[in-house]
Amino acid sequence: MIRESLSRTVDFVTEHNRLTLALMLVLTGIVVIGGLPQLDTESQAGADAEAFQDLEPIDKANYIADNYERSENETNQTLATVYVRDSDGNVLSKASLLESLRYQQDILANESVAAALRPEGIVDIANMVAVRAADEQNPTLDEQIEALETASAADVEQVVGETLENPQALRLLPSGHDSSSTTATDRRMLVSLDGTAVDESVETALYEAAQDRSGAGFFVLNQPAYNAYNSHFFTEMAFLVLPFALVLILGVLAFTYRDLVDIVVGMVGVLLSIMWMFGLLGWLGVAAGVISIVPVVLVTGLSIDFGFHVFNRYREQRGEDEDIREPMNRSVKLVATALILVTATAAIGFMSNVVNPLNQIRDLGIAITLGVAAALLIFVTIVPALKISIDGLFERLGWSRRKQALGHGRFLRPALSKTVTLARRGAPAVLVVALVAGAIGGFAWTGLAQESYQQPDGEVAEWKQQLPDPVGWEKHPVAEQLNHVQETYQPATADAAIQERILIEGDVTSDGTLTDLQAGVETIRDRGVLVDQPGVRAVESPVTAMAALAQRNSEFETVFDDADTDGDGVPDRNLREVYDAFYAADSDLASRVIERTDGDYRSLLVRFAVDADFTDPDSVVANFEDGAAQMEGSSDRTATPAGSLAINAAVLDEIVGGILLTMALALAAIAFTMAVVFRVMHGSATLGLVVAVPIALVLGTVIGGMYLLGIPLTLLTALLMSLVIGLGVDYNIHIGDRFADELREGKTTFEALDAAVTGTGGALLGSTLTSAGAFATLALVPQAQIVSFSSIVVIALLSSFLVSLLVLPSLLVLWDRYSPEAVTEAPTGEAMPQD
Repeated sequence: MIRESLSRTVDFVTEHNRLTLALMLVLTGIVVIGGLPQLDTESQAGADAEAFQDLEPIDKANYIADNYERSENETNQTLATVYVRDSDGNVLSKASLLESLRYQQDILANESVAAALRPEGIVDIANMVAVRAADEQNPTLDEQIEALETASAADVEQVVGETLENPQALRLLPSGHDSSSTTATDRRMLVSLDGTAVDESVETALYEAAQDRSGAGFFVLNQPAYNAYNSHFFTEMAFLVLPFALVLILGVLAFTYRDLVDIVVGMVGVLLSIMWMFGLLGWLGVAAGVISIVPVVLVTGLSIDFGFHVFNRYREQRGEDEDIREPMNRSVKLVATALILVTATAAIGFMSNVVNPLNQIRDLGIAITLGVAAALLIFVTIVPALKISIDGLFERLGWSRRKQALGHGRFLRPALSKTVTLARRGAPAVLVVALVAGAIGGFAWTGLAQESYQQPDGEVAEWKQQLPDPVGWEKHPVAEQLNHVQETYQPATADAAIQERILIEGDVTSDGTLTDLQAGVETIRDRGVLVDQPGVRAVESPVTAMAALAQRNSEFETVFDDADTDGDGVPDRNLREVYDAFYAADSDLASRVIERTDGDYRSLLVRFAVDADFTDPDSVVANFEDGAAQMEGSSDRTATPAGSLAINAAVLDEIVGGILLTMALALAAIAFTMAVVFRVMHGSATLGLVVAVPIALVLGTVIGGMYLLGIPLTLLTALLMSLVIGLGVDYNIHIGDRFADELREGKTTFEALDAAVTGTGGALLGSTLTSAGAFATLALVPQAQIVSFSSIVVIALLSSFLVSLLVLPSLLVLWDRYSPEAVTEAPTGEAMPQD
């Protein structure tokens, strides 16, 4: 039934090539012209919030939100930070301070900024110095500017020295700045805004005013800055990658096809496949996002692969006295089974990401699947019909269109045939070596490093910058500025720091509770992971909150001191009475750190301002886990880290743990599909299973390659492993399907294997060179995540090619030798009518 339907479709395409082109042109217009205007190109970053609700840190974070909601969200303050940097000068000079005041004038002249400004206003060393210089109460901004303009440089320097005696001024300077020094290369100002009033216009005003003073070292790191960086990054990536990829692809096509017409026809198919992919994404409402270059490159490689097989088989099939239609008919019918199977199995690997909690990966899997499906349709309809039309026209004009298939040349054919000799002489040995290599690679999974995200460092190789425009990479300052800020400053406030929290539940009124809590806090503090900045509270806990209240409330101080039997400043008895007195004295403060429900004390909350090491956040989480273990003590209590770092680590662990199951299920689904299709199309389910086996070896090779190249498991790379399955099955299917076709024609095992390897192997070589080369060009991009992704795909493609030529032939020999099944004989068919 399937074979008959496929045969009739191919018959129609090759017999009515002009009608096929007309129908497909109309359909292309509907899909592309109708879908592209609806395409969503916005980034779909983030994860499905419901996907990880069962993870303990997320469950506790939700608990905190529910039970500490009022105190967690009691302020709508948003602090916008403006940085000033002059590596070769002094940002505390009179000129730099005046520039800050004029910057404030500019942003306050914006109605949106003025409306969003909170009573706290702007905190800046320039204002502190100018107020002292003005020597009057609450001078206006204009008066401050006038005071600084009239003061001498020496007077300003003296006032700066006096100002830096204030800890509030020091927190605006780099960490560890010597208060006696009146010079600095970096400083910052804080703009206090109402979070509910901050919109795009406010952030744009801050960004544009800083850009106007970029020559004086002013910059901000807000959304408009990141948008400018992203736009610049992807423009530079396109100019750097696409020329290299295009030259490489066209070079390989020229080597493979050795024919300009076939190159043009093949590239038309590639472009249509990509256009169909984006059109279908638009119709379905799936976001293309900022990583759309990945499916473009991947679909380009796979569609070129389809073209290689169609053209290569056509060249093989065309006899000396044949016209164009009949050999094209046979070639499309022969490769269509493999192309359909490649599409189906690749879709299983790619579409396994539909349940992915990360939106970008989910959309990526859908996009690639749609692109591959579009390529299948185009390369069994438009491309054969266009090839027949063009070749027919040229041959009527007297230009012969007969070309030799790749793999049949005097150099490549002997090289490919040696893999058949290897299978003939040492199939069992090849299988053993493959199993050992795959096992070693798979074992490397346990040694892969884990990171939530590979942080960009903004570094660009010198040679990439020296390439002629527009290919040369022009650095954008945001990435370097971000790294500089992280290295230079401690957070200006606790709210500006990375927040980590530990929730303590259970028996929180037993005598040792606060002692254990404080011991855990000290353990974390001693690890050096907390903010160390003047004026910034690194820890907020029941102990710190009660100690602060005791200093201003004598009645509570008495209760607090009576409960502290050893004088260490931590109550260690009668905690229920202490909590009662705490709530009675200041219920708002108490509710920030102690949960009281229906008169019962159920949990305590400790907040930390973290000076996280961005290169190794997992070690920071481990320190909090150690502190939490001490907080639990020996009583009936639990303590759980529930901040952003702990949540990221838990999500990554969940993904890494689940990806093995996902890959196993995908492999099982592909094996089942292969068995069914090979049974229907070739009469042997076991042959389909044998062809599917090498995918596991490809996975092992990829994992081993990641280990050797130091590619970590991240939220992205771990989830992209399922894409490897979709890529790894491609080449094996082509060899296995060709082998079955040749057996059905009555050839012996080694004759069939030789025909499959030399015929199909040539197309696979061209496909590997183009696809792997195209993805290798992504390694030119100075972004660790993209380099890691391209490396994984290149390893997958190269290993798939080598496995299909070196391992699969030996498996096929062993299958033929020991399997009770055999491939069914080919049915007889009628000749194709010709116009």
